[in-house]
Amino acid sequence: MDIIRSLLERGILVSPEVMGDPLLAPMLSDITEEQLTNTAVIDKDFLLSIGLLPKGGAVSANSNFKIVFSYDKKPKKLFVTDFVSYFNRRFEKLSSFLRQRQEFQRTVSINRLKGKTEKEQVVIIGLVFEKSVTKNNNIIITLEDPTGSINLMIKPDKKELYAFAKDVVLDELIGVEGTLSNNFIFANNIFIPDVPTTKEFKMGPVDDCVAVVGDPHFGSKAFLKEEFEDFIEWINQRKGNEDQKALAAKVKYIVMAGDLVEGIGIYPGQEEDLIINNIQEQYDVFAEYIRSIPNHIRIFISPGNHDAGRISEPQPPINHKYAESIRTIPNVTLVSNPAIINIGSTSDFPGFDMLIYHGYSLIYYADHVDSIRSKGGQKRSDLIMRFLLQRRHLAPTHTSNLYIPDCEEDPMVISELPDFFITGHIHRVSASNYKNITLINGSCWNGVTEDQEKRGILPQPAKVPIINLKTREVKIINFLKDDKDSQGKLIQKKDVVEDKKEEYALTE
Repeated sequence: MDIIRSLLERGILVSPEVMGDPLLAPMLSDITEEQLTNTAVIDKDFLLSIGLLPKGGAVSANSNFKIVFSYDKKPKKLFVTDFVSYFNRRFEKLSSFLRQRQEFQRTVSINRLKGKTEKEQVVIIGLVFEKSVTKNNNIIITLEDPTGSINLMIKPDKKELYAFAKDVVLDELIGVEGTLSNNFIFANNIFIPDVPTTKEFKMGPVDDCVAVVGDPHFGSKAFLKEEFEDFIEWINQRKGNEDQKALAAKVKYIVMAGDLVEGIGIYPGQEEDLIINNIQEQYDVFAEYIRSIPNHIRIFISPGNHDAGRISEPQPPINHKYAESIRTIPNVTLVSNPAIINIGSTSDFPGFDMLIYHGYSLIYYADHVDSIRSKGGQKRSDLIMRFLLQRRHLAPTHTSNLYIPDCEEDPMVISELPDFFITGHIHRVSASNYKNITLINGSCWNGVTEDQEKRGILPQPAKVPIINLKTREVKIINFLKDDKDSQGKLIQKKDVVEDKKEEYALTE
């Protein structure tokens, strides 16, 4: 109303169709002084002419979203029984996915194997308790369920099965079909929960876009300030060629999956890498930039391991006192890590479910899964994300992340299959598809720090994947100005994007 009163004092009228529309009214704050020159009326045609309203006049609701899942349970004192219940709930949920298959109609619990005859074919489901390799290169997997445990043996002569077994990780759930012999099961097949082939590939009715902004790390000396400011200019349609400005006009959602700030005391010697050594000031500077994003764009923000708050997953939304400046931004929605949101729904379209996970566990699987490590490890975020979808769990192995054992459910289980899976953390950019789920790993906005070099992280900074909800196509805009970061260290500007999606630099 302050903006409208200011416009009326200058003799500029606002049409009722704009003033009374909760989707259009917020756009008034995005109109520049230059655009107001020689303007008498602000209506839909005017918003269309300056690029705030997409061609055709259709606009997605700023409030056209739903939080499907955001963890907000209060912390409590934990007991050993909470861990037992946690893994039992995980077993129940993940095993239910396998039991829907024809092969598992004759599943038996492990304790009932004692009543089976020698050489009998059996089917069981369990969590991986232990894994080892014998001197004859046989893989031995100890599998357990709530009733007991048993050893599986996979021999090298079954090449495909053996290769698959090499990728099995501790604590994941698998199903096994095999031959019982001497208190062993000689495996013939191994099954994982995986994504069913019946998953629908949705395409939206409106030509809207989602921008994925990876790990900003405000407060770091390596923060790429000029590049991030170019992103702000682009999202406001003030920078880029005509096609790029038109693409910016279509962006209705921005997803930031954690590590908004560099944080304090995250790793030894971090103070040497900081340009802002106060956590609240880091968030305040971040908020200043976010306020510059047009109000009609809904911004979803989840925490990461560098953000203030507990590091154990699931991490609650950033609702603490240090981030007060973010909570007051009207078009920002704070969610947990992980979280599920639904966007783009209409009266006759259910919208898209988007799973957001910062990705603390990703590095573990890059290092410990043989097939991923041999193909590039941390450089192949697309393979890591696919691996987690196949296991239907964001961190199946006990040591791959820090977690809070919820005795009622395991919040890290991927219960409902999303349309989009968004991660960050490893500072790489990728866009791929797995069984009709679009997988996006965001980039980052800082160069190489000494800590990253120690951990083998080679960033691909200042790249923004843009998802078109109508076509499901992904474009990647490269905002990186040159091959060196703010500390003068080399950045691989032309490093390969594994998925080979369209990538192009921002044009002056």
